[in-house]
Amino acid sequence: MRPPAPRTPAETTADPVLVLGAGPVGQTAALLLARRGVPVLVVDGRPERDAVGSKAICQQRDVLDVWDWLGGHAIAAEGLTWDTARTFYRGHELFSVCLPDPGASSLPSFVNISQSRTEEVLDDLLARAGVAVHWGHEVTGIDQDADGVTVECDTPRGPVRLRGSHALSCMGAHGGVVRRALGLDFSGTSFDDRFLICDIRADLGDWARERRFYFDPEWNPGRQVLIHPCPDSVFRIDWQVPSDFDLETEESSGRLDARIRQIIGDTPYEIVWHSVYRFHTRVTDRMRSGRILLAGDNAHLVAPFGARGLNSGVQDAENAAWKLAYVRNGWAGEELLESYHTERHAAALENADVTSATMRFLVPQDDAARERRVSVLERALTDAAAHPQVDSGRLAEPFWYTGSELTTACPERPFGGRPPRGRAPAPCPGVILPDAPVTVADRPGTTRLRPLLREGLTLLLAAGPDTGTDREALRRAVHTAATEATPAPVTTLRLDEIDTTGALRRALAPEPGQVWLVRPDAHVAAVVPGTDADTVRRAVRTALGHPAADTVSA
Repeated sequence: MRPPAPRTPAETTADPVLVLGAGPVGQTAALLLARRGVPVLVVDGRPERDAVGSKAICQQRDVLDVWDWLGGHAIAAEGLTWDTARTFYRGHELFSVCLPDPGASSLPSFVNISQSRTEEVLDDLLARAGVAVHWGHEVTGIDQDADGVTVECDTPRGPVRLRGSHALSCMGAHGGVVRRALGLDFSGTSFDDRFLICDIRADLGDWARERRFYFDPEWNPGRQVLIHPCPDSVFRIDWQVPSDFDLETEESSGRLDARIRQIIGDTPYEIVWHSVYRFHTRVTDRMRSGRILLAGDNAHLVAPFGARGLNSGVQDAENAAWKLAYVRNGWAGEELLESYHTERHAAALENADVTSATMRFLVPQDDAARERRVSVLERALTDAAAHPQVDSGRLAEPFWYTGSELTTACPERPFGGRPPRGRAPAPCPGVILPDAPVTVADRPGTTRLRPLLREGLTLLLAAGPDTGTDREALRRAVHTAATEATPAPVTTLRLDEIDTTGALRRALAPEPGQVWLVRPDAHVAAVVPGTDADTVRRAVRTALGHPAADTVSA
């Protein structure tokens, strides 16, 4: 049963959601809101798009999936696909990690593509969706009341005031005006060492299909180098450099050329872009204040090792967008927005913990830490048991909402904690559902599970034991219980009908008669018996943030 198609923004005259910031996180949020029928207005302080440098290049499969659903197929198609991460120490390869696919997705584990090209693709989608982007609108103030949000902007034509039902602030690290207006803390740690980032165009052969991380190479002794392949024979090289590094002097003296030559030899190259960064770890204390939500770098900053910056920002955007849409449509109360804070703040803290551990390994702060690092790296040359202690960055992954107030725990399927590097957690409540090929009788154009999931709440029913039970009758009963619990769109599907390849059932290993309740962002909300209608109803209402005592009976 397919839920009604979402309305387009043009079909409503309600106040829009104000999206502050037109970077990839703001663009994604605006597109997701528009796709769900929510009117949206985007503002950005810059006079126009400034497509400079590669910036955030490494996009994870589940983020590509979001953009694919929005029509941004070009990002995955044009991005350079890689699925192997190699780690070296003083010229010796320690190990490689092949990235997992617990289902059978048609999308690659990661692609590398410049942020500017990603923004270009998303800008085109915004234009086609009829979403207005007001450039030259510098946010100077923000306030809210019981009915909405007011944003003050400086523009070339003078100050303006914009009114919206809610605001989603995606203004990046420098969006302090919103944090200050809300009285939010943004404390954290800054690392003294800096990183030189250089995009070069060159033919480096086999390097074009894998990420390479070098500890203490002879051409950057005592520090690290990271090399990422990008489309069009461009390679992104990151050198860890001292805190007093001066790029202008490095370039004018010829040392930058020598630095590059130490890696690529006599191969011809050209510099496409370069810059120097100092990295920070900061997480705001609140990601929701009333009708205002913070997302991306406006709410959290992490070091880039592991590609957890933009990827986590897009996951913020998806989490926020479906919840804002459900609140505005009357399918959930404002309390659902509080789960945005609890879920995405927990994700931000996880990312900060992971990346801070990486930075402590990369940049030891005292003699004891330096000695431990050398000991680990030396042992890793001959002892595979030491490999998990070598921290070259744990790659981005979807966060698991196992502790969320929206998740109904399943004692038979507990979360096993953060899995080892290079592995995905076993499917259970709170974890994102693997993608897989599907066939739906009345949907000839639908070939993957994820687009189905994003249409609303989805219940996947595992076939019961062959005891003569009418499977279709059980599906109808489950669907009825779910629709009694919410006016939101609900789709109920039998796994034995849609999972024609068996990939999804192999990934889930469901028990007979079990129902997997999945949220619009593809995270599992509950795993419950399909024969227990009351339990199904409670799980549905819990997934939409309704208080536990606020139940609906048949």
